[in-house]
Amino acid sequence: MAMEEHEIEALIRAQFPAAKITITDTAGDGNHWAAEVIDESFRGMNRVQQQRAVYAALKGKMDGPHGDLHALALTTKAPE
Repeated sequence: MAMEEHEIEALIRAQFPAAKITITDTAGDGNHWAAEVIDESFRGMNRVQQQRAVYAALKGKMDGPHGDLHALALTTKAPE
């Protein structure tokens, strides 16, 4: 079952309440998403660490071929 934009944002927001989060349906099919997450907690972390933190916030929704979230292109950074 595909996830909706508000569900993806809610999972990320639960872990990063002050973040600026932008979710985009990249294919218009509700299965391919892009997320930009800008949060102060990323300061001092490399991109792999930042993205792992966001994937952890998704609580397994991307795990394996039967995950609820099929594809998520992720951009993370600390605020400028």
